[in-house]
Amino acid sequence: MKEELLKLLKDNAYKKGEYTLSSGKTSEHYVNCKPVTLSGRGLTLVSLSLLMYVDTGYVAGLTLGADPLVSGVSLVSALDSKMVNGLIVRKEAKGHGTQAWIEGPLPKEGTQITVLEDVITTGGSAIQAVKRLRDAGYEVKRVVSIVDRQENGEAHTAMKLAGLELISLYKLKDLI
Repeated sequence: MKEELLKLLKDNAYKKGEYTLSSGKTSEHYVNCKPVTLSGRGLTLVSLSLLMYVDTGYVAGLTLGADPLVSGVSLVSALDSKMVNGLIVRKEAKGHGTQAWIEGPLPKEGTQITVLEDVITTGGSAIQAVKRLRDAGYEVKRVVSIVDRQENGEAHTAMKLAGLELISLYKLKDLI
């Protein structure tokens, strides 16, 4: 399973060239996991792999990159009788209705949640999701990503400062 997923990531998620990342930095390596996470086989393999590192009854992530991850992990957990529910964290509060920041079957305050991320560069997106979840009264101790871009240890430093453990299925060097 791990080798098959790595092959999918190498073939469909990794590109070499000149790219500007969401952090504003430039890089010769670009990783976009969506072609993998939005394919049936890719999402299945990613979800099963991420689920191995989820030790809570809830997963969450910042929309858009984490949407398939949260849904996939919730689905495969139900097939495995583990029963993990998913939450999507918005980048902006909903503009109508409840004006919610977090969507899904909301747990009681104090519930522990694992945050999922597709690609970690600086950790900014994951930490944004963690902040929203913590502001809502939830406990977050772990972030699990598909790929860690290994940007001079920035993500690990940011996670540590935020009191978070970072686990990544793969490092950028695995894809190159």
